Amino acid sequence: MTAGLECVWPLAAQLGEGPVWLAGSAELWFVDIKGRRIHCFGEAGRRSSFDTPEFAAFIFPRAPEGFICGLKSGLYTFDPADGRFTPIAKVDAAHTSNRLNDGCIDAAGRLWFGTMDNDEREASGSMYRYAAGSLARMDSGYIITNGPAMSPDGRTLYHVDTVNQQVLAFDVDDSGKLSGKRLFTRITQPGAYPDGPVVDCEGNVWIGLFGGWGVACHSPQGRLLHTLSLPVAQCTKVAFGGADLRTLYITTGSIGLSAEERAKQPLAGGLFRVRVDTPGLPQNRFGAQTGSSHRRP
Repeated sequence: MTAGLECVWPLAAQLGEGPVWLAGSAELWFVDIKGRRIHCFGEAGRRSSFDTPEFAAFIFPRAPEGFICGLKSGLYTFDPADGRFTPIAKVDAAHTSNRLNDGCIDAAGRLWFGTMDNDEREASGSMYRYAAGSLARMDSGYIITNGPAMSPDGRTLYHVDTVNQQVLAFDVDDSGKLSGKRLFTRITQPGAYPDGPVVDCEGNVWIGLFGGWGVACHSPQGRLLHTLSLPVAQCTKVAFGGADLRTLYITTGSIGLSAEERAKQPLAGGLFRVRVDTPGLPQNRFGAQTGSSHRRP
């Protein structure tokens, strides 16, 4: 197991996902997709949870306040003060078995996210961009999408084709148009599938390994730099938090594990953290433009 790793919340999430760090409140927000929950972990020890009316795909801060969430059927605003969800836009309404899954906010304040077949059989999933009330399908033909994630300069978008065990890369122009679709890296570890990707301030891409007992860190050129080992198999996504953005939080899942597997992984579905050398990037807010690039904190 990776040195210094600790489980800070053994909440046994079915499918913990999508951690995001809010520096102003020193809180980590994340979802349990299949558990239909939103969770908040505060560094000061405060913990809170909220029920969601559908599968919860992601949660991001929006400008000037509040959150934008992805649920099974589409996009919603969320107010933690009263737990209320207000619909914004339906997504993939023609594909009733589809649900939203994972996303990111770029430096222009645009939301990027994917949809997938909840039964994980049909290639009915797509990647979308949502900004200024406009929803655009950017790519399609996925069984399970994960990500996207943006490079520090905002010029490269990484998107995960989980079933085919590959991470793709696209060029991004100032208007958010994609081009140059190509293979970034392929996960060859037996039984491991790439899950959520996140980029640090040096452009390295951190990828959760579902079924792979850890998190892989790849260089901007796609080369595997190192892997963090965890005591649970289903590692889904990371977020960089703490005052210096060098505390790596890791969400995990317990879904589909047999009784024997659960006995061997008592912390499955827990929230983990560990200190790392390279800082991450500040979390962007939906609707708030922060510029085209980030500098190291």
